[in-house]
Formats: sequence, structure tokens, C-alpha cells
Amino acid sequence: MMPDDNPRLGIILRVLSGVLFAGMVICVKAVSENIPLGEIVFFRSAFAIIPLIIFLWLRGEFPQGLATKRPFDHMLRAGLGALALFASFASIARLNIAEAVLIAQLSPIFMAIAAALLLRERLTVWRIGGLVCGFAGVVVMVWPEIATNRAQDARLFGFVLALLSAILGALALIMVRRLNRTESPGSIALYFVLASMLGALFTLPSGWVMPNGWALILLIGAGLFGGFAHIAMTLAFRYAEATRLAPFEYLALLWPLLADLLIFRLPLTTSFMLAAPLVLFGAAVAAAEQSKRVGDKAA
Repeated sequence: MMPDDNPRLGIILRVLSGVLFAGMVICVKAVSENIPLGEIVFFRSAFAIIPLIIFLWLRGEFPQGLATKRPFDHMLRAGLGALALFASFASIARLNIAEAVLIAQLSPIFMAIAAALLLRERLTVWRIGGLVCGFAGVVVMVWPEIATNRAQDARLFGFVLALLSAILGALALIMVRRLNRTESPGSIALYFVLASMLGALFTLPSGWVMPNGWALILLIGAGLFGGFAHIAMTLAFRYAEATRLAPFEYLALLWPLLADLLIFRLPLTTSFMLAAPLVLFGAAVAAAEQSKRVGDKAA
């Protein structure tokens, strides 16, 4: 049993993190037509620092918890995470939120592949099956764009960006696994948002705009939602084991679906409805295999 074992609280926090994450992507989608990508990433990162620092301070990890003997690993993880964030927000601007979030669910599959290549973990039959199902789902979702000869369509580029975000996110999670052996989750998250802010500042010469009142509220909201979502996720895994939280991982897709339908008035496509079960099943298989491997190693 975990030191702070409280499965009910862990599940509540996991569901809450999904709602908060949905709030972040809704804010990003709402401003994506009028605010440059780098500026969105900057605000999301800058205002996420506020809840993260408060969280670290309450846990007694600020500022002493930021000291590290592994600065290179932090730089690599933060850089991968920042690139994934750029790609993710760019895909959200071009796709329905639910489509972008669904492709992000492929991260466990890419993580399994990366672990096999980089950490020499065994690529089991189940993992290969999950990979096939996941990519079959992507093909189903992207095929209408290809079949209609719209190779330059923004949506097709959006799918490419979403896949890139999932791949980079998986590589970042591999680094998080390595850092978690010696570093606190809060410090890992803080270095990530600082790297994202720095990367976003390099886009300043490309032409940022002065956001109006409503856009400014949404940009600030994206940061606060993102910061609190990460805290809720971190605490969820403190109070409940990953295997208990797994069934609730995919509930997070419900909120973007509702946002598409009720807020942005974007219809569900047939290809999405056909692809979703394939992608989610493939990701669930990969995640279950990963949890089993971690459990076997712990035993």
C-alpha cells in the first residue's frame, strides 16, 4: 500500500486534472486565430508558474527543491516538453480539440517504442498489437483528408503536428522516468515551464500582438488551468496507483468532445468516431503493459 493511499481521492484528482486540462485547451483554441503561437505558449507557461511555485512552497520544496545535480537531463526533458507543447497548440489551432487530444493518447505507444529503442525494454506482442491498433486509428482519421486530394489542407498538417507532439511527449516522459529517481515532480514541472517560456520568447520578433481584455483573460486562464491540472495529476498519482487510475485516463477525452459540440459548434466526424476506439484501445494496451512492467520490476 502506498504511504498516502487514498484511491477515492486519487480518482477525484485524476478526473479534476482532465477537466482542468480541457479548460486549458479550450482557452488555447479560443485565441488561436488571433494570437501568435509563441505568445500563447508564453502565457500558458508564465501563468502556470504561479500555482506550481505555491505547490512547491507548500510541500517545502521551494527553493531548495530546485537544486539538482542533473542539469543536462532537466534541459533535455524541458526542451522536449516545450517542443511538444508548441506542436500540440499548433495542432489544436487546426483540428477539433477532440481530434488533437485523441492523437495525444498515442503517447503511451510511442513511449513503449522509445523505451524499447533507448532503454532496451522488450517490445512484447501486446505492445506491437497496441501500436498497430493506434496507427490504424490514425489512418482512419486522416484518410478522408488524403482521399480528397487535400494534401496542403491545414487539417492534414494539424494531424502531423499532433503526431509530432505525441512523439515528443513520449520522449519527454522517458526523461521524466529517469529524473523521478532523484528529482521531485514539482521541480521537473517548473523547469519545463521555464524552458517553454524561454523558447516562446524567441518567437517575439515574429510579431506578437497586444491581446484585448477577453483574449488576455483566456491567455491567463490557459496558464492557470495548465498549472493546476499538472498539480492535480501529480497528487492523483500520490494517492492512488497508476493501475487504479488507468480507467479514468480516457475520461479526459469526454470534455474536449463536449467543448467541440457545445462551445465551438464543431460536429463529430464519422472518421473520428471510427478512429477513437482503435486509438484508445491501442493506447490502453500499451499503458497496461507499461504498468505491468513497472510492477514486475518493483516486485
